[in-house]
Amino acid sequence: MRRALALLLAAALVLAGCTTGDDAVSRGTSFEFVAPGGKTDIFYEGADRQPVPEVSGEDLFDENKELSIRDYRGKVVVLNVWGQWCGPCRTEAPEMQRVQDELGDKVQVLGIDVRDPDRSAPQDFMRNRQLTYPSIYDPSGRSLLQFSGYPRNVVPSTIIVDQQQRVAAIFLRDLLATDVIPVVNRLAAEGGQAPGVEQPGG
Repeated sequence: MRRALALLLAAALVLAGCTTGDDAVSRGTSFEFVAPGGKTDIFYEGADRQPVPEVSGEDLFDENKELSIRDYRGKVVVLNVWGQWCGPCRTEAPEMQRVQDELGDKVQVLGIDVRDPDRSAPQDFMRNRQLTYPSIYDPSGRSLLQFSGYPRNVVPSTIIVDQQQRVAAIFLRDLLATDVIPVVNRLAAEGGQAPGVEQPGG
């Protein structure tokens, strides 16, 4: 019994030592979001990046089609959480389209539409703004449960995933294309390596 207790305590100590700073991820095999202490722009160095969990769901425009982040291996993925009811999303959505248009094959913008019980409203939102990037229809926000600890109530928010499908940056605010493009360019330049993402101006 004592031996078993000692082993459990040792395991707990190992787990306790698997996190880094205030805005760190777990050093295990899956991403775990840790409250960033008021930060809205969070960057992860290469060694601290952890695999993005499986994010998938129905295509907003075709309920018989499944979209998955795994479909975009080898590209930088900009995972954007939005809703047509969200004021800042109306400004941000065209900026996301600009990211997709300007960076072409380097990047895939993938939306996650949340809190829209009727899919016709977000469909109209995308048509009216001529948004061509795909979106997962996820009114319950269930797909975001895969991101342990992630603040699902923050909309819009954006998760940027490197070419190895690891979380490289998180933005808990609405963005302009000029916020996203430098990050995507740095990640795209890494190729198969992952040296780390510098913060803008760093």
